[in-house]
Amino acid sequence: MVPLSFFKGLRFRVAAAFLLVSTIPLGIVGVFSVQTANRLIVTTVTNQLENLAADKAELLRRWMAERTADLAVVARSSVLRSLNPQQIAAYLRLVESQYHVYNRFVVLGRSGQPLYDSDPLASDDEVWRRQAAATGTYLSPVTWDASRGEAVLRIAEAIRGDDGAPAGVVGATVSTQAIVAQVLRVSLGETGECYLVDSTGTFLAHKEPRRILKENIARSESFTNLFGGTRSGPIYTDYRGIPVLGASRPVADTPWYVVVEQDRDEAFAGSDRMAASIRVAIALTVFCAIGLSWLLASSVTSPIRALSEAADALSRGDFEQAVRADSLRGADEIGRLDAAFHHMAGQLWDRHTRLQRQIGTTEDELRKSEDRLKETLQAAARSERLIALGRLAAGVAHEIRTPLTSLKLFLQSFGDDAELAPDQAEDMAIAMRQVQRMEATINHFLDFARPQEPCRTDVDFAKLVDDALLVVQPRANHQEVEIVKTVAPDLPPVKGDSRQLGEAVVNLLVNALESMPDGGRLSITVDTECKDAAAGHRLRIEIADTGPGIKPADVERLFEPFFTTKATGSGLGLAIVQQTVDRHAGTISVQSRPGAGTTFLISLPAENV
Repeated sequence: MVPLSFFKGLRFRVAAAFLLVSTIPLGIVGVFSVQTANRLIVTTVTNQLENLAADKAELLRRWMAERTADLAVVARSSVLRSLNPQQIAAYLRLVESQYHVYNRFVVLGRSGQPLYDSDPLASDDEVWRRQAAATGTYLSPVTWDASRGEAVLRIAEAIRGDDGAPAGVVGATVSTQAIVAQVLRVSLGETGECYLVDSTGTFLAHKEPRRILKENIARSESFTNLFGGTRSGPIYTDYRGIPVLGASRPVADTPWYVVVEQDRDEAFAGSDRMAASIRVAIALTVFCAIGLSWLLASSVTSPIRALSEAADALSRGDFEQAVRADSLRGADEIGRLDAAFHHMAGQLWDRHTRLQRQIGTTEDELRKSEDRLKETLQAAARSERLIALGRLAAGVAHEIRTPLTSLKLFLQSFGDDAELAPDQAEDMAIAMRQVQRMEATINHFLDFARPQEPCRTDVDFAKLVDDALLVVQPRANHQEVEIVKTVAPDLPPVKGDSRQLGEAVVNLLVNALESMPDGGRLSITVDTECKDAAAGHRLRIEIADTGPGIKPADVERLFEPFFTTKATGSGLGLAIVQQTVDRHAGTISVQSRPGAGTTFLISLPAENV
């Protein structure tokens, strides 16, 4: 048995102190590292899930809007308005073969008589017909189709005759598994899943069809954390009884909610491995520190044992032994130790003072570096968001362009081959204009996502301005807008892409005209902007209007992608203009006040002559 005096000895205390000093910081660093990694993982995964939930909710809203729009186009087609069963059957079979989304099409006449049913054996009810005839458009709740063994929802649209009165109803059913396959698929590790529920937590769309309309999440922490308004934490237990991280978003214009979740074990797999490695490292360090601390304690306590005994004798009043101790202290080794100690203490004090000053200076430098780092990280985050946004825009545009091209070719072929009545020809022209508008929007997406490098040549800005005004002059005349052009002579030479710069100028001119629908004045000025000798000359393009101006809060966001103050438009025009100016090493700014008009200023570097 180890005596109690052993634990009170200097050797044990030195060994214990060295052991604690060597292992406690390591433990603190390990715990801090694990906690920091966990917080970072929670923040990263939560942000990823929230962004994914928002994207899926918006994608589902658009997908449902497309389905409603599809049915509206079908209902307004001349084929269905003819109420001819043979023509309707051929047309709807073509629609089914093109879209591969709808399970069933039903067309009923004014009094409810069936004109066409792609699945006559399926069960049916009268609610959708009455609702569509009364409101024009009807979206049913998700119900279970026993004949197909799956959950479906029905979209119905009224077929109106020439007098505008309901002449019939067309309905289409969509399986919620189509929503899972086309909208709710996620690539989120091995355990990530995305599903659709209603406000009561009942499953409407899920990768496991057996749960749909039969199970819900109302009794799980998923429901209280995602819909209850009070969160117990970022990690909660889902409907399967498994700890997960999750996020939800409501789907606009529907009583639905998109839920995205990922298992906690998968999300924290890296952190758990790091924690295990840290525990092994701490165990090895403690083992080595015990041996080293004992050796260090022995080397420290042995030389001072005699001095401690003398000090102990002096404290007891043993003067004889104190004299011996005094003579011992007069020995060269003890004297040098005492002198070295005081010398060391003085050096340490001086070093401490210098270190304090250096620490103060270093802290100032660290604060400045931290501020610069924060700015850099914010800029990098903005760049990453823009890159991700550009990729998303390119992907969405690519996915839309193929069916849109097919639709355009179909409309062109139908218009060329069929003999159309005047009202049908007008409908066809409207459809083609809408297709062309969608193509223009897609091109804006692609121009923003994959900008082309400028082909640099000498730019003739007088011709560039004339060409731009040639494009917008008819609209200006129609709106009774006065255009004032001022192009200074002897402009400095500028190397750039005339096409890209011309498109940027046209874009700004069109925006100015859109702000003055009831007339006004639009001025465009091209002049030399003088700088100092080192910076050289610059060319300035100023486009000003007398419109209502822009709110100060909106001015700061004008060049953000997808931000727009107009009722229509993609919100990419000014973002593309800024990209064009940036690629020409120029700058663009805006000056505006409500009620005082808006002025855009473009500054481009000129060539040295």
